[in-house]
Amino acid sequence: MAKGVFKAPTSTLHGLSGGIPDFHLHPPVMLLSPRVLFSRHHRGLSSACGASLPSPSARSPPLPSSVQARHRASSSPSLKADKPARESQPYYITTPIFYVNAAPHVGHLYSMVLADILKRWQHLQGRDALLCTGTDEHGMKVQRAAEKAGSDTKAFCDDGAAVFKNLAQKADISYDRFIRTTDEDHSETVQYAWRILIEKDLIYRSKHEGWYSVSDETFVPASGVHKIVDPPTGRKIHVSIETGNEVEWSSETNYCFRLSSFRDRLLEHYEQVPNFMVPSTRMQDVQQAVRSGLEDLSISRPSQRLSWGIPVPGDESQTIYVWLDALLNYLTFSGYPWAPNSQSTGGWPAQCQVIGKDIVRFHCIYWPAFLMALDIQPPKRILTHAHWTLGHQKMAKSTGNVVNPFFAMDRFTTDVMRYYLAHDGGVSQDADYDNAHIIKRYKKGLHGGLGGLTSRITRGKQWNVREAVRFGISEDFLQLQSKSLTNRWGGGPFDYLDNTSLTTRVTELWGQLFSLRANVDHFFHDLDVKNAVNVIMNVIHQTNIFLSYCEPWAMASKVREEGVSEEKKQRMTKDLNTVIFLCAECLRICGILLQPFMPDRAARLLDMLGVEREASEISINDDVQAPDNGIDIGQADLDLTGTESITSRTRSVPIQGKRSSKYAEPRADGDYGEPKVDVGRGLLGVLFPPPLSDT
Repeated sequence: MAKGVFKAPTSTLHGLSGGIPDFHLHPPVMLLSPRVLFSRHHRGLSSACGASLPSPSARSPPLPSSVQARHRASSSPSLKADKPARESQPYYITTPIFYVNAAPHVGHLYSMVLADILKRWQHLQGRDALLCTGTDEHGMKVQRAAEKAGSDTKAFCDDGAAVFKNLAQKADISYDRFIRTTDEDHSETVQYAWRILIEKDLIYRSKHEGWYSVSDETFVPASGVHKIVDPPTGRKIHVSIETGNEVEWSSETNYCFRLSSFRDRLLEHYEQVPNFMVPSTRMQDVQQAVRSGLEDLSISRPSQRLSWGIPVPGDESQTIYVWLDALLNYLTFSGYPWAPNSQSTGGWPAQCQVIGKDIVRFHCIYWPAFLMALDIQPPKRILTHAHWTLGHQKMAKSTGNVVNPFFAMDRFTTDVMRYYLAHDGGVSQDADYDNAHIIKRYKKGLHGGLGGLTSRITRGKQWNVREAVRFGISEDFLQLQSKSLTNRWGGGPFDYLDNTSLTTRVTELWGQLFSLRANVDHFFHDLDVKNAVNVIMNVIHQTNIFLSYCEPWAMASKVREEGVSEEKKQRMTKDLNTVIFLCAECLRICGILLQPFMPDRAARLLDMLGVEREASEISINDDVQAPDNGIDIGQADLDLTGTESITSRTRSVPIQGKRSSKYAEPRADGDYGEPKVDVGRGLLGVLFPPPLSDT
């Protein structure tokens, strides 16, 4: 086999037969490195499937009717003529799909926000991008939760899915589909994939025994189980060492997937695509687990035990394993099974899949193995983020140690929560959630930093931003750049300024603005959202220092003094306009680059500066209700009356105008400076008002 290239497919429709599609692998990039252990007991992964028993006949039937219709549409000349051709494959990104048996917490919100920021960054570059999120509604724990609630299972799932959909809407997540595993087209995708695996002799029937964790929806090897005394009840129970969830002994006849036969191909894939997982330490742990050996994986449960799920095609006595079902949702949205030559139009292979570190095994071992079995290329990269703790303890609904994300966004606003999660969230190491941390970040970075700089520049009565911008794009400005600012004030507050110091500060800020877009893009390439926002906020901080050093209000007062010659006034005005232009450029460039993080506040900032707005977002009216669960973190802490522009969720689309990333460099836009909204006075219209409390 050629290094880095898999065998070409032998069928025109992926998944029907033959080898692995021909795909070239990307070169490595620098990855993060702090270590998070991947437990050695994962070497078993599934508990052994026993001797093979005869499988029922299940040859590949015709494509599902909905898929046939999609394929006919894709091959219709009239429809093809009406559909504009894509210049390139869209950037496809996914979140995990979330179990509906419990209410969401801030960790679920973090996954959504990370994925949405990455999608919006692609749109900022003018690239088409797709985001899929949704809910995982099948499996034993959902079935039991519905029974415990005394509810019809489908109605229970409908209610749970609505909560997560509300969360995505309230968090301004620009998803393209909210998928549910109970959706009809997803069921068809799963059953079609099952038949392909049967046809390729990758599924067999076998007696299966082992410890099963209902909470984790997986078998746990004996080496990964120990006995404890349950504190609330005093019962002696067996639990998973890794997750702490209770396990139960199961002995049943199931279908098994030949996972063991994919050991070498998985290891080859990890070697050929060293940036497959972020951070790299988790990749090392996965590689070690696979090298230690894989056992075949049970992929069904008897229907008498698990009735809530997708039936095995041709054998309704069995229900398809929840993780095989759930993982295939990523293909459902992309249109699998695809018509010939249409795979990339749905975005596959995904450029990035965002998951929590607790589901690495399923996404980084099982998932690529399933895809290889279906002759489908694995996703390009998987971002495995760490967890949020509360009081340095794991969040758990059972103990009440969770943060209700609806309450958090009600108190601090959506954009502030998005900023905090991006700024403080962990990828390699867990992050501890604390209201005091949010307020600290808000006061320093947003209210005092970005908000303060915005107010001082846009509300200044002694200068005109539009005039400063005109000067900044003129030849006079370029000449001043080469000559440096000079101390022309002849006494007063600027006596202490020396040419070298001021020139150095101007040069340093100018250089930071020129390199900022490239620095942010570098971090996004590495899926490093935290450092991307930090480097932007550092420029805001440096600009505030620059503004305080230059004191343009004192400059303006000198210009208005009596007895100053017209020639000197002109020179002073040029100096004043230089300072205001540099600060305005900082706000404009940072405002553009902050759009993925804080869509609403960044849009208002650019409106206050007068940056041209294009029809870059479609408003979607959604009624969002906060469920009454989780820890109430307090009353509304920020009064944004008169300052918020979001009244509904916004769907992001590629940005082509002057708010796109290509304009995020100095002197790229000479047309702004006249505000498009009332910049307000006092607290009215301020970008980030002062918090109402410090706790």
